[in-house]
Amino acid sequence: MIAVWAAFVAFVLLMLALDLGVFHRHTRVVGVKEALSWSAAWIAMGLAFAVFVYFAYDGGWFGLGTAIDPVDGLVNNGATAAEKYLTGYVVEKSLSVDNIFVMSMIFGFFAVPALYQHRVLFWGILGALALRGVMIGLGARLIAEFHWVLYVFAVFLIATAVKMLLFATEETDPEMNVVVRLVRRWFPVTARYHGQHFLVRAGAPASVESELPGSPVLPDPVVENAKPGQRLLTPLALALVMVETTDLIFAVDSIPAVFAITGDAFLVFTSNVFAILGLRSLYFALAGMVKTFRYLKVALAVILLVVGVKMLLAGWLKAFLGERFNVVLLVVVLGILVAGIVASLWAERRGARA
Repeated sequence: MIAVWAAFVAFVLLMLALDLGVFHRHTRVVGVKEALSWSAAWIAMGLAFAVFVYFAYDGGWFGLGTAIDPVDGLVNNGATAAEKYLTGYVVEKSLSVDNIFVMSMIFGFFAVPALYQHRVLFWGILGALALRGVMIGLGARLIAEFHWVLYVFAVFLIATAVKMLLFATEETDPEMNVVVRLVRRWFPVTARYHGQHFLVRAGAPASVESELPGSPVLPDPVVENAKPGQRLLTPLALALVMVETTDLIFAVDSIPAVFAITGDAFLVFTSNVFAILGLRSLYFALAGMVKTFRYLKVALAVILLVVGVKMLLAGWLKAFLGERFNVVLLVVVLGILVAGIVASLWAERRGARA
């Protein structure tokens, strides 16, 4: 079992290393066409992993498919494991789209140049993967030992869905974020950006000021007044802090939603990882169209509501729909997501004609 976990983590780190060290080694703006290509590649990779899940659980490779799933009390075979993985992947991918709206707001508030947004998202998502790994490990242990925790998760998901449906989301000021305020209190922050650097040292050579050839080196009063050699954070670091903290908030919603489908930590973690890995490219593909998908947030709220109800009524649904009720859930989630996208595009087109 440890071998498959180690191999998967190594694979993820390799993909991230290739992403930043090879394909995005040079600082540049990610275009929509490139972002769509990468999004398609990550989605194809996530879906292809379901094939591995099927054969690994069906053949009992690395000890997979030998333990009872605490959510439904069954031992996952190849078919049920693949169904749960794909359902978890679609749910997590759907909910992670909501992150794009918040990321767009964060980058807009901090005026993060498009040139450096990929770097912020790369390190932000790397931190998010580590954080979610810890949360999934703790959640799996809780569900295995205290099955009633599932009902707590269900009520939480339903309450979150109702809140999203009935109450308008207020745009909060990132500068009022508790974590950002604490960071500013503990560390001096430069007045402007210093290339793609999160951290600069007072008195460093002027070449650190910009990554763009021929760009003017503008004075930074914070750097000039700092003690020689003092380490200073840049606004890019504050944007990274906000990306990390907001992902933590979103993870509180999305991880219980996947635990409604399966308590198998490997399936929960891998579906989360593949959904998050493609989030950066999806952001660059959709960031300019966030206002177009006006009904997507409603669709995401309905998905949370459906998953929460499924968690509460799992036993009844299984008796009514049969053992493949996770396939039904997958189809329902996909239907809700497609309906939200189609309704948004239809409303946008109708508004343009008016």
